[in-house]
Amino acid sequence: MIEINATILAQILNFLILVIILRAVAYKPVARLLQQRTDKIRGELDKAAADRKAAEQTLADYKSQLADAHKKAQEIVEKANVTARQEHDAAVAETRREIERMKLSAQAEIESERNRAFDEMKSQIVSLSLAAANKVVSKNVDTKENDKLVTEFIAGLNKNMFADLK
Repeated sequence: MIEINATILAQILNFLILVIILRAVAYKPVARLLQQRTDKIRGELDKAAADRKAAEQTLADYKSQLADAHKKAQEIVEKANVTARQEHDAAVAETRREIERMKLSAQAEIESERNRAFDEMKSQIVSLSLAAANKVVSKNVDTKENDKLVTEFIAGLNKNMFADLK
């Protein structure tokens, strides 16, 4: 059986003193250190969760801003297309107006040239008529001679008129 003597009692007493000293010197600081480490890890996890939440919010903000930027860029492109189309239409309309003005100017110039040509032809006809009348009067010949002179005059007139028109 177990004998209880002073040595065992001293060993038990020494063990209890060692446990009390270890508890005071080692266990409490280690437990405090473990608690601090646990608190620190918990704090870092909370901070990481908050940072993740903030990062997700920032990402959502950036995505929203990017979507807005794309929308604004699309609006700018559409506005530029509309402006370019309007400027093109205005340029085409101005070109058409200019062509119409040039056409009217050309028609007026053609009409003026035609009138000038007719006036010139009239004056040539008058000159030729006077010349023919002068020949008829100066020769004062018979009817055959007059018919011959008129025929020559008309033939000359036709040649002169067609030569001027060419």
